[in-house]
Amino acid sequence: MPTLYFVQGMQFFVVMLIAGLMFKNLGVANDQIARWTAVLGLAWAIKPLWSPFLELARSKKLIVVAMQYAGAVGLGLMALALQLPHWFAAAIIVLFLIAYASATHDIACDGLYMSSLDEKRQAVYAGWQGAFFNCARFFITGVVLKIAGSLETSMGAANAWSTVFLMLAGLVAVLATYNARTLPGTLTTEHSEMTASGVAALLKEVVIDFFQKPGIWRAVLFIVMFRFAEGQVQTIGPLFLLEARDKGGLGLTTGQVADVYGWVGTGSFLVGSVLGGWVTSRLSLKRAMPLLVLAMCVPNVTFYYLASALPADLPHIAAAVGIEMFGYGFGFVGMILYIMQAVAPGRFQTAHYALGSGVMQLGFILSKSISGDIQLAMGYEKFFAWTIACGVPALLLLLWVPMPRKSQPTEAVPA
Repeated sequence: MPTLYFVQGMQFFVVMLIAGLMFKNLGVANDQIARWTAVLGLAWAIKPLWSPFLELARSKKLIVVAMQYAGAVGLGLMALALQLPHWFAAAIIVLFLIAYASATHDIACDGLYMSSLDEKRQAVYAGWQGAFFNCARFFITGVVLKIAGSLETSMGAANAWSTVFLMLAGLVAVLATYNARTLPGTLTTEHSEMTASGVAALLKEVVIDFFQKPGIWRAVLFIVMFRFAEGQVQTIGPLFLLEARDKGGLGLTTGQVADVYGWVGTGSFLVGSVLGGWVTSRLSLKRAMPLLVLAMCVPNVTFYYLASALPADLPHIAAAVGIEMFGYGFGFVGMILYIMQAVAPGRFQTAHYALGSGVMQLGFILSKSISGDIQLAMGYEKFFAWTIACGVPALLLLLWVPMPRKSQPTEAVPA
């Protein structure tokens, strides 16, 4: 369990978090960073489209281990790509391969978990999934980013990041070898009669049934708008921390960003997630949702304050980022539960939860892709004011969107 979900988290955060900070250190403009990292993020948004076809494989363990080795190779290629003349194009190609290998790994990883454990043990270990996934977040932002920042001063940004990716490649290769020996190798013989055409027909039926649900388009709009401001803030916020002060940023070093986001930010996010789940379990989703939507506005307000005040002392900045990530973690629980309780129920509950999650990721990607262009046009202070306005539609849509029919207390969802 620890090594399986730690690798899952490492691959995800390398693409969706570390890549943007690395590009910023290497001089890439914000609009290019936002646009290309959004394209890479599509891998996790559209993975439900090929996830049913993985049921044709007789061993989910084989897919898991193969994708982990593919991730290790990709990380090694990243180290090489950064040394090439056309390094940016090469890096995007390699990150594309890592992203789709990681998304495929996610599908097989969860499938292996469910097929290898009975319902009782699935419940027992569910919390460990989120725990070790978020341990990877700590490691990537708090340790790896810190190492990159230390190496930058002695060998330059490109060489520092090449060294970091070589280290990550070696670590993932070791963990993949360990998982190859220790993961259960259960064969999925119960699906041996399935064919590709049969899976495609079932997938079509699942998608049609999803979009025929009452109020589904209002729900989709709400999901997209719920993450519209978040996608912009979570993309530009870290870049703002690194941006030089004469360009409107806070001028932090890579190591300082690692301290602020890796330790203070991630810890606050986990606390917010746990508390958000607990509050929702007590109030019910319908009653808690306005509070959860308001919590998602906290990052927008916090970054507007930072862009306006431009504090110079690190404890001040760290406290603000801690508040920002607490609000993010607290509010994000609401969307997970909304998809689970208001969108997914029906004939194909598991598949529809995956589709709802894909729509949620698409909303994030949409806002992420345009965030760089908007920021460059407005500047940081006006951009973060814009994100505050972007949080208003989700609040208004609460009067209109379908909610779970029975407003019963729910169990907290692991972060």
